[in-house]
Amino acid sequence: MRVTPATELEHRCSRMQQVMAEGGIEAVIVIQSADLFYFTGTIQTGCLYIPVKGQPLYLVRRDAARARMESGLREVVPFSSMSELPAVLATYGYPEPATIGMEFDVLPVALFERYRKVFPRAAFSDASTLIRRVRMKKSSYEIHLMQDAAVQVDKVYRSAAEHVREGITDLQLAAELERVARLEGHQGLIRMRVFNGEMLFGHTFSGSDSAVPAYTDTPLGGLGISPSFGQGASYKPIGRGEPIIIDFSGCCDGYLVDQTRVMALGGLSPRLMQGYDDMLRIQELMVRLVPQLPSWGELYDECLALAVSLGYGESFMGVKGSQTSFIGHGIGVEIDEYPFIARGFHQMRFEPGMAFAFEPKLVFPGEGAIGIENSFYLADDGTLKQLTFSDEKIIIIR
Repeated sequence: MRVTPATELEHRCSRMQQVMAEGGIEAVIVIQSADLFYFTGTIQTGCLYIPVKGQPLYLVRRDAARARMESGLREVVPFSSMSELPAVLATYGYPEPATIGMEFDVLPVALFERYRKVFPRAAFSDASTLIRRVRMKKSSYEIHLMQDAAVQVDKVYRSAAEHVREGITDLQLAAELERVARLEGHQGLIRMRVFNGEMLFGHTFSGSDSAVPAYTDTPLGGLGISPSFGQGASYKPIGRGEPIIIDFSGCCDGYLVDQTRVMALGGLSPRLMQGYDDMLRIQELMVRLVPQLPSWGELYDECLALAVSLGYGESFMGVKGSQTSFIGHGIGVEIDEYPFIARGFHQMRFEPGMAFAFEPKLVFPGEGAIGIENSFYLADDGTLKQLTFSDEKIIIIR
């Protein structure tokens, strides 16, 4: 277990204060677990108060002793009631702020109303975009953690060939892969910012089940084992001649990478094999374009146009009627960070420091899904580096 260095946390909070000053916000209150981990190094219950100038205050209700052990921030302050906040701020010489930013994209309304009662004279605004902009540019420390996660997910993928056999169910295969991941240090959960975005290790499924759409904003869904969590692996037995999708997120000390690879027993149809080669072509197009620093939307448009020209207008990124409007997504502490390689994002451009997953995929109802996914980062010198490194060839198990 690694503890985030104090210098790393100080740099992150300093960058946040810079964007706060540019946005005219006197204070930001952070409460969501992923954001707390990013700025404090832990997720103990409480809030992080970031003033536009001065030391951040990590106010902890439970557990303050553990927060002191895990967080490198200078000021970790125990408190028991939200009503104490103004007095705590005054103790540190901070007046009640006139403007407060909070994470409106994830903040429960009831909790927001409690903060508004504590600071009745403050004007509240959404700090979500500011936080996401700070988080989207990764430090070398973060990239190193993601590289370790890539090693982990490669071990998971290489173990799959030991377990794939005719008749084993998708769920049994998923359980074997998840076992390997946990023993390699995976936290067992994947953080997603989107509302109701629960997900475990990823999606492992085969054949027609890999073409079943789900409620998730993902190109692949899966039947799952219950309508209560209708996604992912089911009890379907794996057969010969069908694609086995291993869409797996590695995680090391809180940081994620995303990778998809394909296996099959005996072989695959010419349509699926050609589809896979064409998805590699779309990945190659992305690799050529990103160093030119296009907008996120421009990259999406170019890759979508290539997919359509290859004849995949009704199968690219999902079954017809359930296709996603993205081909890639930022990655880090959460699996849906900035940048979004998606329709309409033409005002935001790629910048050095960004890390993202790119996942061109095809879905053919009744037959299955095919595609590739890798995680990348744009280095300071403008070169695109690939984080995930498992063999991209389809593994055919004879």
